[in-house]
Amino acid sequence: MTAETTPGTQTTTGADAVDQAIAQGIDFDGSPIPPQKLELYHQVMALEGNRQRSGVSNTMRSRIVRIGAKHIPQSELNQLLISAEFAPLKDKEIAFYYNSK
Repeated sequence: MTAETTPGTQTTTGADAVDQAIAQGIDFDGSPIPPQKLELYHQVMALEGNRQRSGVSNTMRSRIVRIGAKHIPQSELNQLLISAEFAPLKDKEIAFYYNSK
């Protein structure tokens, strides 16, 4: 599998691509990320970093739903969740992720 890159050497695919760009303060097009955007991002991420977690399985399921809904049809994602012994899609998740499409 090859990674998509910008004219520099920055990777624009994969789970860590955005985090790496933020750390460098440079967007994928090579332009600098404005300091006020970086500051707000870091403020919010610090708040999130201090939040008590409800458990790894819950977080895994949330990420699967949030990201999977972008790539996988509703019925298929629901079946995948059930097959992996996660709770099926909730009505509010279906409304949020699928009814707007």
